[in-house]
Amino acid sequence: MLNINWKDKDFFKAMLAIALPIALQNLISSSLNMVDTVMIGRLGETEIAAVGLANQYFFLMVLVLFGVNSGAAIFTSQYWGKNDIANIKRVMGIMLLIGGGVSILFAAAAFLAPSLILRIFTEDLRVIELGSDYLRIVSLSYFITAVGFTYSFTLRSIGQAKLPMVISAVSLLCNTVLNYILIFGGLGFPKMGVAGAALATLLSRAVELALILIIVYGQKMDVAAKLKEMLDIPAPLFKQYIKTGLPVILNEGFWSLGMTMYTIAYARISTEAIASVQIANTVQSVFMVVAFGLGNACAVLLGNAIGARENEKAIDYAVKFSVLGPLVGVLLGLMLVLSSGLILSFFNISPEVYYNAKYILYTMAFFISFRIFNTILIIGVLRSGGDTTFSLIIELSCVWLFGVPMAFIGAMLLKLPVYWVVALVSCEEVIKAFIGVPRVVSKKWLRNVVDFS
Repeated sequence: MLNINWKDKDFFKAMLAIALPIALQNLISSSLNMVDTVMIGRLGETEIAAVGLANQYFFLMVLVLFGVNSGAAIFTSQYWGKNDIANIKRVMGIMLLIGGGVSILFAAAAFLAPSLILRIFTEDLRVIELGSDYLRIVSLSYFITAVGFTYSFTLRSIGQAKLPMVISAVSLLCNTVLNYILIFGGLGFPKMGVAGAALATLLSRAVELALILIIVYGQKMDVAAKLKEMLDIPAPLFKQYIKTGLPVILNEGFWSLGMTMYTIAYARISTEAIASVQIANTVQSVFMVVAFGLGNACAVLLGNAIGARENEKAIDYAVKFSVLGPLVGVLLGLMLVLSSGLILSFFNISPEVYYNAKYILYTMAFFISFRIFNTILIIGVLRSGGDTTFSLIIELSCVWLFGVPMAFIGAMLLKLPVYWVVALVSCEEVIKAFIGVPRVVSKKWLRNVVDFS
C-alpha cells in the first residue's frame, strides 16, 4: 500500500496545476480576512467579537453551500473524465436551485431577526447590537455568494482553477480597500465602523460574481451554460445526486452546526475568549490554505480518474495525497509556532486576549497534521470516490459524540481556560484520522457515481 513512486512527474504536475491556484486563492482570502480582522480590531475587542459571531452564521451557510456544491463536484469531476459537458451543465442547475434556495432562507432570517440569531451565541448586549448591524447588511450578499459558488466549484472540478483564483484576488483586494474607506471613513465617506465592514463585503462579492459571469460567458467557456440547459435535469440524475450528495449536504450542515456549538461554548467563557478564538482561527486559516489546495486537487484528480475508469490510478493518487498531507502539516505546524508572536503583535488587543490567542495557536499547530490529513480524507478521497455515507458517519460521530460534549464540559463544567477547551475539542481530529486510515487502505471508498441507469 505504501510503495509510493515519488518520482511520478505527471502526478506532481497535475496536482500543482490544481492545488496551487486553489491554495493561492485561499491564501489571498485568508490573508485579507486577517487584515480585515486587524482593521476591525482597531475599533476594539467588542467589535471583533461582534463581527466574528455574525460571520459564524455566514460560516454555517457557507458550509451548507459547500456541501451542496461538493456533492455536485463529485459528479462534475467524473463527468469531465467522461467528457460529458451536457450533464455538467445539468449538475450546475442542481447546484443553483438548491444552493440558491438555501441562501435565500439564511438571508431572510439574518435580515429579519439578526439579534435573535446572535443571542444564541452571547448575552453581551453591545456585541448583539453591533453584530446585528453587520448581519443585516451582509445578508444581502448571501444569494450572490451561492451563485458564485456554482461557477467556481464547477471550474475547479474540470481543472480550471486559475480563473476563480484571479477573480477572488481582485474581489478580496476590493474588499480590503473598501474596508479601509468605509470602516474608518476615507475619501470623503463617513466613518461607518462595523456597518462599513459589512457594506464592503457586500460590494466586493457583487464585483466577484459580475467578473466571473462576464469572463465565463464572454469567452464561451465549457461552463457557460444557458438557463434552459441547466434546468433540463432528468429525474435519474437528480435522484442519483440526492443519493450521493445528500450525505455531503448533511455532513457539512451538521459539521458546521458542531462548529457553531464550539463557538457557543467559547463565548460562554467570556467576550475575551471568543475574540481570542476568532483571531486564532483567522491566523490558522492562512496556514490551512495548503490543506484545501491538496484536498481539492485530490478530489478533482481522483474524480477524473474514476470517471475515466482508471481505478488503479485513483487508488495510487489517494495513497500519495494521504501521505503527503501530514508531512506538509509538520512543516506548517512548526512555521505557525515560530511566527505566532509576530503575527499577534499586529493586533490591537489586551494582554489577556494576546495570551489566550498565542496558546490557541500553539494548540492548532500541534493538531494541524491531523487536520490536513482529515481534509484530504473527507474532501479528496471519500467524497470524490462516492463514499459519502461513510464520510458523513465519521465526521458527525467525532464532532457530536466527542467534540461538542468536550467543548461544554471544558467551558462550563470544568471552567478551563479557552486554550485548554480548544485542545480538548481538537482531539476529535486524532480520532477521525485513526478511523479514516483503514478506510483508505480498504479501497471500499472507490465508486463510480455517474454510470447509472
